[in-house]
Amino acid sequence: MSFSHYGKLCTEVYDLTKEVGQSFGGDIEFYQEKLKECKGRILEAMAGSGRVTIPLVENGIVVDGVDDSPEMLASCRHRLEERGLKAELYESSLQNLDLPHQYEVIIIPGGSFLLIDDRNESMEALKKLYAHLEPGGRLIMDVFLPDTTFDIGKVHTSVFPLPGGDTITMESKLVEVDFFHQHKVTHLKYEKWRNGSLVETELQRFALRWYGVEELILVLKEIGFSHVEICADFEEGEEPASGNQKIIYIAEK
Repeated sequence: MSFSHYGKLCTEVYDLTKEVGQSFGGDIEFYQEKLKECKGRILEAMAGSGRVTIPLVENGIVVDGVDDSPEMLASCRHRLEERGLKAELYESSLQNLDLPHQYEVIIIPGGSFLLIDDRNESMEALKKLYAHLEPGGRLIMDVFLPDTTFDIGKVHTSVFPLPGGDTITMESKLVEVDFFHQHKVTHLKYEKWRNGSLVETELQRFALRWYGVEELILVLKEIGFSHVEICADFEEGEEPASGNQKIIYIAEK
């Protein structure tokens, strides 16, 4: 079985369900507030197709984006061009990051850091991000804990009508949950339909690794960050109190 990594059909669904500037629980507003006084370069790691990067650029912030999906980056470039905007975009995984700049702030919105499901690779990614920060720079990212309901083997189907008249169906099946190693794996099957005929198929392995709230603080300090603050649900000063909240980490180099 051959799996894509955020391929063409996945990107089409992503663009449809994550529009430019679409805020999830106040995340874009939170990042805009945190970055508004920045004078240096900002990097959005795992930037996808620009949901967060583009409104930051529109606000006059110098933002670079990096992602390891060429399809996602192509969509981001197109969306920038549509708006007459420019940003430096780079194709790379975080664990192999080697960019020509250092950054005042690096952000990872949308829980995307959890998509690095191999623990050694996630640690290497954090080391690379740390190295790309200016002295005193900050890493700001949000994460979440998994839903405690696990229906292994059950198939869920979603339907996405596209603007041009085609339709994409997405079948999602949870195939693995490992509490000891703190990760789960879902198989996704995308099918594009046109006038009742199947014209394209794409398979994706979608894995998530989660972290305990205190565990990730310890990990960040082990990487070298001198100070780590956390808050919940994009409300500064709100302490995490339940497993269904978004947890935001602000780590200073």
